[in-house]
Amino acid sequence: MAPTEETQESAARLIFVIGPAGAGRSTAINALEDIGYEVIHSLPMSLLDRLLAGPALEHPLAVGLDVRNRDFGVENLVHTIDRLSQDDRIQMQLLFLDCSDDELVRRFSETRRRHPLAQKEGPVLGIEREKTLLVPLRARADFLIDTTGLTPHQLRRELEQIFAPSEGRILSVTVLSFSYKRGLPRGADFVFDCRSLRNPHWEPALRPLDGTDPRVADYVAGDPLAERFFSSIRDLALLILPASKAEGKSHLSIALGCTGGQHRSVALAERLANALAAEGWQVSKRHRELERRAELAGTRKEPDA
Repeated sequence: MAPTEETQESAARLIFVIGPAGAGRSTAINALEDIGYEVIHSLPMSLLDRLLAGPALEHPLAVGLDVRNRDFGVENLVHTIDRLSQDDRIQMQLLFLDCSDDELVRRFSETRRRHPLAQKEGPVLGIEREKTLLVPLRARADFLIDTTGLTPHQLRRELEQIFAPSEGRILSVTVLSFSYKRGLPRGADFVFDCRSLRNPHWEPALRPLDGTDPRVADYVAGDPLAERFFSSIRDLALLILPASKAEGKSHLSIALGCTGGQHRSVALAERLANALAAEGWQVSKRHRELERRAELAGTRKEPDA
């Protein structure tokens, strides 16, 4: 029997945490433990039924799943997910942590670890094998977080916004700016293209600034299309958010992109986040390219004498 809204309120929460090696699964498990979840870092699937057949869970449980587990199998896990989703004693959800291939290669190079699926080969082949293996699970994810460019602290903050207990059911909203040059942000629920607005990049005085600067924001807002464009996005968000909350979603991501992710998308993301917060929604902001630029600048700084 499928869980009803009433049974979900009393059901034990079970989160499966999975993703390619190096994408942040251990960080996520540790963050969920800090939030108040009981955690199991790597549980053989053969022990799952025995665990759930025991005493009722007193706290929400997060279980890390790893392709290195002896009895791991995608078909078996998909079957388990389907079965548990029909169990009214359990509110089961799948958290999938993803990451770009280039970022995973960099992380493996920095740690000098071998990829679990390519022990005698380079990490590139192992990453490709694992991502192909996990495609069916990625498609089934209830929560998909792209950790590319995220620090462990930023990942923890994302997880706190989604999974931290709160009074009542709160829908947290992330408004993200990005550059189309660096690809679409994976996991975004809605993506809006700001490239039709005039570009401050071509104004020498504005080029070194970013969309958090009032001068850039005013320039973008001065485009004849800007007000209608922004109002349409805001009104759509305000239409969708209550419906998403009523559906039981705990997180929704809205991404705005432009060519470089520095001016137009940042200015509109700032404005949208402020507008949604003014309506009472719990909103966090991320500027993907500005964060990346700040991190690169930090790594290039000379050490203090």
